[in-house]
Amino acid sequence: MALDRRAFLKSAAAASAASAVGIAVPQNVEAAAQDVQKEWRWDKAACRFCGTGCGIMLATKEGRIVAVKGDPAAPVNRGLNCIKGYFNAKIMYGADRLKTPLLRMNDKGEFDKHGKFRPVTWQRAFDEMEKHAKKALKASGPEGVAVFASGQYTIMEGYAAQKMMKGGFRSNAIDPNARHCMASAVVGFYQTFGIDEPSGCYDDIEITDTIVTWGSNMAEMHPILWSRVSDRKLSNPERVKIINIQTYTHRTCDIGDINIIFSPNTDLALWNYIAREIVYRDKKGGGKEDIIDWDFVNENLVFTAGPVNIGYGMRRAGEKSIKEGKYTALEMQTIDKEMKKKVSAKEAPSLEPYGYKEGQEMENTAGTLKHWHISFEAYKKSLEPYTLDYVAKIAKGDPNESLESFKQKLQALADYYIEKDRKIVSFWTMGMNQHTRGTWVNTLSYNVHFMLNKQAVPGSGAFSLTGQPSACGTAREVGTFCHRLPADMMVKNPKHRAKAEKVWGIPAGTLNPVGNQHIMKIHRDIEDGIVKFAWVNVCNAYQDSASASHWIKAAREMDNFIVTSDGYPGISAKVSDLVLPSAMIYEKWGAYGNAERRTQHWRQQVLPVGNAMSDTWQWVEFAKRFTVKDLWGAYTLRNGKKLPDVIADAKKMGYSEDTTMYEILFANERAKSYKVDTSVFPQKGFDNSEALGDSRKVKGSDGKVFEGYGFMIHEYLFEEYASFGRGHGHDLAPFEVYHRVRGLKWPVVDGKETQWRFNVKYDPYAAKAVKESGSKSTHAFYGPLAKNLPHGDLKGVTDKKKSSLKNKAKIFARPYMDPPEMPDETYDTWLCTGRVLEHWHSGTMTMRVPELFRAVPEALCYMNPKDAKEKGVKRGELVWVESRRGKVKARVETRGRNRPAQGLVFVPWFDEKVFINKVCLDATCPMSKQTDYKKCAVKIYKA
Repeated sequence: MALDRRAFLKSAAAASAASAVGIAVPQNVEAAAQDVQKEWRWDKAACRFCGTGCGIMLATKEGRIVAVKGDPAAPVNRGLNCIKGYFNAKIMYGADRLKTPLLRMNDKGEFDKHGKFRPVTWQRAFDEMEKHAKKALKASGPEGVAVFASGQYTIMEGYAAQKMMKGGFRSNAIDPNARHCMASAVVGFYQTFGIDEPSGCYDDIEITDTIVTWGSNMAEMHPILWSRVSDRKLSNPERVKIINIQTYTHRTCDIGDINIIFSPNTDLALWNYIAREIVYRDKKGGGKEDIIDWDFVNENLVFTAGPVNIGYGMRRAGEKSIKEGKYTALEMQTIDKEMKKKVSAKEAPSLEPYGYKEGQEMENTAGTLKHWHISFEAYKKSLEPYTLDYVAKIAKGDPNESLESFKQKLQALADYYIEKDRKIVSFWTMGMNQHTRGTWVNTLSYNVHFMLNKQAVPGSGAFSLTGQPSACGTAREVGTFCHRLPADMMVKNPKHRAKAEKVWGIPAGTLNPVGNQHIMKIHRDIEDGIVKFAWVNVCNAYQDSASASHWIKAAREMDNFIVTSDGYPGISAKVSDLVLPSAMIYEKWGAYGNAERRTQHWRQQVLPVGNAMSDTWQWVEFAKRFTVKDLWGAYTLRNGKKLPDVIADAKKMGYSEDTTMYEILFANERAKSYKVDTSVFPQKGFDNSEALGDSRKVKGSDGKVFEGYGFMIHEYLFEEYASFGRGHGHDLAPFEVYHRVRGLKWPVVDGKETQWRFNVKYDPYAAKAVKESGSKSTHAFYGPLAKNLPHGDLKGVTDKKKSSLKNKAKIFARPYMDPPEMPDETYDTWLCTGRVLEHWHSGTMTMRVPELFRAVPEALCYMNPKDAKEKGVKRGELVWVESRRGKVKARVETRGRNRPAQGLVFVPWFDEKVFINKVCLDATCPMSKQTDYKKCAVKIYKA
């Protein structure tokens, strides 16, 4: 039968994808595919979605992407894609794609916050942005201009945004949505290793004997990695074990040898139980076994502790919106615990070693990163409460499971970790990171691995899997957090600021040392009237933040100007005053960094739709609107800190008062040295809308046709950023190299990537540190942060004299504590949120792919059948899910892929019509400021 053109193209694409993974296809279909592909251009790229970092191949024809397949040469996915990955092209071609700037205006054509969106030129859009940003600076100084940044920025976009915000506006109020997804992992890395990002890599999967997932539905959230886990299990079913530790049953549990369902927050107790088994069964801990590798521990580790009364990262008494009564009495029932709380019977045993008793009032001090040396005996004392009986009693999450069965699972879990010759990997994602004690639970994972010498070795280690495609490469490594600079440098460190000022060619003293406006504080500062100008970049800040009704009301009703750059009109765009159309991933040059430290680059494959332009272009054009005189005068911050006037120093550097930030930060002499040459690799044959302009003849920020910058801006931004880390343990390869390879895991030294950091055998920085120290250690934990500590016990510092722990890592004593909101008589059910396989984050892209929308058209309320029966609701019926903050309607599912035990419901957050973040609590880990979306209390009733 003859094929029509569409079917012919689809069969050709399917044949190409099949051949990529070695699947045989009919000869006639293969011949047809080869014939049609003669007109296609194939090129490599990175997948747009999660932090796995899969490689894909894109086929273009006549300026449009016509096919996508997995890249067989990509070491991460080896030719496979997940269901979202195969639709990377379709996310760009939705019917309501944004193509021109939109401004709220009245009938006279004037900006009106209550007006309707009307199309405007790029010039008019930047006019309005300039006016309102300058107004915000005048009202609140640098703290009044803010950016909701992203773990989905390309590396170049994030670096451009950071330069303009921190070097231009002198504002540290830029923070990514990555704060929501892995900030706890980051602080856990910093506190434990003194440096960010995992020590291991995905290669551990094929080497290990045991995979333990902690709060991670890898089967849906990291499906390509789960395919590798499944393959490893099938390669040796008797030896290889999979253990899943979750708050509800899901697809990852389907091949688990042991599935442990625990009560929310008690993962803290589970880790401490395993540690107790290790310590108390070891001879030095009073037992009869040789379990702890004391040579490794004594050479490489110290024991530490910190305060426990650190609150829950919520608003505090005295803040403006609290005093003005913007929070209801119901909301304050939870928020009041930020200031003080009573120690419960459940947590009292775990807090007793720290000096607290049941019923005692705990006065909370806002989260601190402080910690100190303690002895092994003190650490052992901290573990004493975590007996099998106590932990089983507080942690059992399924009321229908017997206590004895749960205990047997816990004992088996500990035994698998302890088994001498067993390699073991602990994977986690949001379950451990989105947690009011997220930093604590991250550090507890390393405790177990360290004591057994099962960290930073092939096949063993604790490994935080990242959610977003460049949460590592951009948010963390570029440093688009409010407190960071590139390559693990910090804004509060004067030496780090001096280095950044030198690289950026700006006067000494320009950079702001106060970096505390994390993403939830930006929302709160808008509600308090401090932030007057906020720009949403490559995220959906008004859908992805908990207690969402507060932030939407503040954005719409207060005196501010909100801008959203996006490909589609999501909730954030609808909340905004100005919407800018952004080029999407393959409409621009870019680079991402994945969860195993792998940096990957791609070239622009097609032109952007309409008048859309990249976020890099938007930032660089915005920089043209501000001069030395506009931004570099003196300011006084809220805390009284004064930023000096650096205009005179700028003049000494050759700038004038009228020199623009564009000229200083983006079109300087170094930038212009990166030439555009379309006759050489990797530029040859590919569009470059920023460097050269393009055939659309888009009228730019000055009202004239944009003809390009005339230099290779992508290479310049990448190479300048990379200069921060080279020679400092974050070494990246040259720009051109990444276009020839399928990514490299940093540090890249002498052209070679690093698989296992801190291990002398694999990491040249570890080998160098050990050689310089004269030791014979197998490891060197060379991270420089927080490596001089005072001494104390579990209750505090007893000796302020600091001692160095150069090249050492830390084992932390940290207790189980209750979350700030737990089910009670009124709100009797736990709510957990998260993602599903078919949709990405807020669904702004994937809900516009017909195949993905048909597969999962709405967010469901996954509920245990017994709970549904007790509440008088049936599968398919609508219920209200209500908390102290708000309520949403959702359809009940009792037989689906997610199978909660009684007492818990799961509602995904991709569906803006089931706006579950209106229900969630904006409590955070007080140390990392990462929101806990995994637990709050709700009531469920028939709608």
